[in-house]
Amino acid sequence: MRSQTTYITRREPIATFGRNRNTVRLSKRSLGSISQIVIVSMLTLVFGLIYVAEGTKVTSYDYEISAVESEISEMTAKRDDLAVEKARLNSVATAKNSTVAAAMEDATVTGYAAD
Repeated sequence: MRSQTTYITRREPIATFGRNRNTVRLSKRSLGSISQIVIVSMLTLVFGLIYVAEGTKVTSYDYEISAVESEISEMTAKRDDLAVEKARLNSVATAKNSTVAAAMEDATVTGYAAD
């Protein structure tokens, strides 16, 4: 038998066995090329949908603006018609109350032309 026992005080850093430490080295996993293509295409799709959604918002605002503008033009036309009506009614009332109109005779039908 051998009486000499040799102990190694230092171990190599490649395979260190210590308390509560794993001795297995795991390799880092990375995404494959197909996974990267799928992720990029999904991101492109999401950004495209966001772009289209913003475009439809602008279009809906355009429809609302055109509806409000047509309503404004209709109300402007009504206001002009009412201003003409007001002027006509004021002129009739002014003519009734004038001294010249009070001095005039009422119009009567004197007759019709005979055949």
